[in-house]
This record gives sequence, C-alpha cells and structure tokens, in this order.
Amino acid sequence: MALVHEPGEGRLAFQLAYGDTDTVGIAYFDIYYRWMERCYSTWLYSLGVRSGQMAEELGIVTVGLSSGCRYLDTVRVFDEIVCQAVAEHVGQSSYAIGFEFTRDDALVTKGQMVFAARNPADFGKASLPDALRKAIHSLPRPRFDVRV
Repeated sequence: MALVHEPGEGRLAFQLAYGDTDTVGIAYFDIYYRWMERCYSTWLYSLGVRSGQMAEELGIVTVGLSSGCRYLDTVRVFDEIVCQAVAEHVGQSSYAIGFEFTRDDALVTKGQMVFAARNPADFGKASLPDALRKAIHSLPRPRFDVRV
C-alpha cells in the first residue's frame, strides 16, 4: 500500500514503528489518540480553520467533551494503517468526529472525539457556526457500524 496523507479528505496513513508499540511490538493504546488529534487538526487546517484561532475566526471555541477508542484487532510494528475521520453526529452546539483505523481496508480500531461549541467570553453554550458545520458535513459518513 502506498501511504497517502490526504488531510483535506480527513484521511492520513502511517506505518507503525517501535516507538508506537509495547515491548513485544503490539500497538500501544495511546497512539490512537495522537493519530486522532493529528487527523482532526490537519483536516481542519487544510480547510483554513485553526483550533487555537476559532475565537477570532469563527466567534466560538470548542471544548472536548469525551473521547474513546474500541480496539477490534491487534496492530503490530510496521503495520500500515489508514485513519479516516468521519462525521458521526452534528447537533446545534456539539459534534462527534469518528476515526476509523483500517489495515488493508479492515477496521482494526474505532475512535471518537466529541466537541462542544462555547462562547469565548463566558464559556456558555454557543451554536456551531455555518463554516464549521459545513466542514463537518464534508467528511464521509461512517463505513463501519461500531460503537465506541
């Protein structure tokens, strides 16, 4: 497989190295959180949105409400993995981004991050701006029916 990073599509690919694994070469659980964040932030950046500048650019800030991963298969050193961000839920003031980690097109891990929009002045609930809503809707729908 050719490892292709496509941030505008919410997709990145990577090959595990020993630093991603435990002493026997099995993926260490916390690597998925690093890859979810990297996939999410580079996807937003490719669309011209920077999380740290949302207050100035969109009039809101986002806060993480929850995150999680479900591990479905063993991933080992040198496996080639694709992380695809998917639009799981878009509400009035919150949204959930899923992350489907696949090896050879088979799901190995499913992750999720849930965010809420807040007013930067008082951290009160805020509506999702149209630009952010449109960006989230540009992501594909989940391919796999797995709950985190």
